[in-house]
Amino acid sequence: MNKYVLYSGVEMLKKCKNLTKIVIALMICLTTLTECNVISRNKYGLDKEDPIAIQIWHYYNGVQKIEFDKMIEEFNKGVGKDKGIIVEAFNQGSINELTDKIIDTANKKVGTGKMPDAFMAYPDTAFEVDRLGILSDFNKYLTKDEIAEYVGNYIDEGKLNGEDKLKIFPIAKSTEILMVNKTDWDTFSEETNADIKDFETWEGIANLAKQYYEWSDSKTETKNDGKAFFGRDAMANYMIVGSKQLGEDMFNMEDGKLKVNINKKVMRKLWDNFYVPYINGYYASYGRFRSDDAKTGDIISFVGSTSGAEYFPDAVITNEETSYKIQPMMLPLPKFKEGKGYMPQQGAGMVLIKSDEKREYAVTEFLKWFTGIDRNIEFSMNSGYLPVKKDANSYDVIKKKIKENNSLEIPQKSRQAIFVAINQEKEFEFYSNEAFNGANKARDILEKSMVDKAKSDRKQIKAQLDSGSSKEEIIEKYDNDENFDKWFKELTENVRTVV
Repeated sequence: MNKYVLYSGVEMLKKCKNLTKIVIALMICLTTLTECNVISRNKYGLDKEDPIAIQIWHYYNGVQKIEFDKMIEEFNKGVGKDKGIIVEAFNQGSINELTDKIIDTANKKVGTGKMPDAFMAYPDTAFEVDRLGILSDFNKYLTKDEIAEYVGNYIDEGKLNGEDKLKIFPIAKSTEILMVNKTDWDTFSEETNADIKDFETWEGIANLAKQYYEWSDSKTETKNDGKAFFGRDAMANYMIVGSKQLGEDMFNMEDGKLKVNINKKVMRKLWDNFYVPYINGYYASYGRFRSDDAKTGDIISFVGSTSGAEYFPDAVITNEETSYKIQPMMLPLPKFKEGKGYMPQQGAGMVLIKSDEKREYAVTEFLKWFTGIDRNIEFSMNSGYLPVKKDANSYDVIKKKIKENNSLEIPQKSRQAIFVAINQEKEFEFYSNEAFNGANKARDILEKSMVDKAKSDRKQIKAQLDSGSSKEEIIEKYDNDENFDKWFKELTENVRTVV
């Protein structure tokens, strides 16, 4: 064979081998680059090398804000960093201030800026913003199995307008319980044989309050200077949930239309168990919250939110120089003797603003992480909220998690409140009326209507008592059908003008 031909064949073989190596090397590089890109880029375009910042507006303050900020920091340093998500959370004041800012921004009011990616809202606010067509549906980023992990009532509340779209993501919920100054209660009950079972009903509390007023009045030589026993936060809940306990829905959507049902018989029952004890001096409200009144000793019991349990006072301050320590006693929410057990479902959820899939998915990923069982239990127990997942909303599960995590420091009052609320769920049902146009204004009327009249009338009665008039004769001028009928008519007209 020709040497030149043999040589050329060998060289060609070498070149083919080199070319194969080059092709293989290129394929490896392309595969590696693709794999690196897959690792860097996540679903919906998230990229850990180019993270996206999402902005959340909330109303948490105090312990709740501290815990929320701590959770966000943990997310940003861990899962968020791996997925390319940075969460930025901003407090916007109270829930009312947050709501006002959201509504103004959504309506592009002069001086407002850009909407956040997500914000905390109650159903009535979410309903109002949703009418502008700017809310997205969390269902797009959640599987049916994932949704099924959450408490059904919480998911149902997040569906607006009867649609099967999840517009509000549950993150932490609260309800109401009864909180009592056990120290002063023990003294009172020991001397009068007052029955703790009376705390179970609104009628029973009215009876205890009368006993307490008369008992404390007997301690001094001054006539009619007895002390109030009870107070209540969130009067709108007393009106709305109280109506439900007595078998009536005050607001109900039927075929897309709102039906207002302010039942006169039911309202009289509510009147007799709040207004009447109040004008007699058995109930009171002075500070912004009833925990403020418990701190000054003006009342020794009140109904309030579990999320406010940590504000229950550690001591009663009678004046600048005198105070004494007290112990809390947490009890279930009262109901009417002839009523069913309903308790308010409270706590704002997270609402998602329409943007692009990347941003919306990023928000959803954070919320899924935040509501993981361990984290949600820790946040809830520290801030007085109920966990939102079925498996986490359990006395036994929470006790186990606390035992397993020795570093988990749970405030004692919040712990008591949550355990009472979880046990309360065994006999009570959650209740929250559907969102509707004008719900905020209607609730504001219900918040003030009865208590404002009671406070005003009590002030007039007190002035007459101080002048030496007979208490029985004075009370008869206020505790009568005519006075109730006038109030009921005004209440009905005022509510109907805003819905």
